[in-house]
Amino acid sequence: MKALVYEKAHSLDNFAIKLIKVAEPILREHDVLVEVRAIGVNPGEAAIRSMRSAEPGGRVLLGWEFAGVVIGAGLAVQRFKIGDRVFGTGDMTRDGCWAERLAVDHRIIARIPDQISFCDAASLPIGAVTAWEAMFRDRDTLADGINRVLILGGAGAVGSLATQLLKAKTKAFVVSTGSRSDSKAWCSGMGADLVLDHAVDVVAQLAAADISYVDMVLSTAKSGGNIGWIAKVLRPFGHLSVVDVGPSPDVTPLILKSASLHTEMVFSRIIHGSAPHIQGGILETVAALVVEGRVRPIATTLLNGLMAGTMKAAHELVETGRTIGKVVIVI
Repeated sequence: MKALVYEKAHSLDNFAIKLIKVAEPILREHDVLVEVRAIGVNPGEAAIRSMRSAEPGGRVLLGWEFAGVVIGAGLAVQRFKIGDRVFGTGDMTRDGCWAERLAVDHRIIARIPDQISFCDAASLPIGAVTAWEAMFRDRDTLADGINRVLILGGAGAVGSLATQLLKAKTKAFVVSTGSRSDSKAWCSGMGADLVLDHAVDVVAQLAAADISYVDMVLSTAKSGGNIGWIAKVLRPFGHLSVVDVGPSPDVTPLILKSASLHTEMVFSRIIHGSAPHIQGGILETVAALVVEGRVRPIATTLLNGLMAGTMKAAHELVETGRTIGKVVIVI
């Protein structure tokens, strides 16, 4: 089959991802074989491309957000049949979906309802599962006492889905942030009750809106550098949930608030074998909410074809840090 791969970590200026023929995926007992129809492209994948090289003689095949059709199944699979339309994430320790076909554990994927296109389905998995686990943790809703949530970076995939999930599943007052007129408008469109500018003093903006504290902050970028002012807006025993990776933050300001710090990495369950079926259930719920009109897909930029040039264009977009919603490649 054909796949987009590279050998050595590289910058965007020296883009080295190429379309080549690779061996077909080998199914494990819990896997389904999926013919990939659409791919969601994420900033995290671009970051990995710039840092991770293959083992000597090997290649790296990235991509962990997809929609497609089941064309094969392992011995332990009973949830899906040949021809089912599915969407989901993957396992970052295995080959990804930047390929014609993908082997993926059936427990972390879900069916795509007939009302949802492949393109729209591919825009949902990473943002939805990340947002869900970051805010709800291992529950179906927010912990008791969380009534105000501040989302830093509300126009990205995680922030977009976080806002929508909060409005669909809770009664929380949602404050979201953007830094440009278009990103702020997007945050409002996602359902945020109040939209602020994270490029200026957020503490002052909250005070001007007569909000003295929030119960939870969901931070999607530059979290380490923002701990100081985030602690100021968190109530005592509040919650900070961080989904980005960066230098270890100084958590002293949080200690002074007796705050809880939560981290989230979407592949934790599948890597550690910790009830991976829960993620399939999350995606089933999100798909149902889309059909009901309570959550909308976030595909905003569509590119065409499994080609090196298409993937480079996607990386050029996500590396700006200014993308709204999701970049999706249609196969």
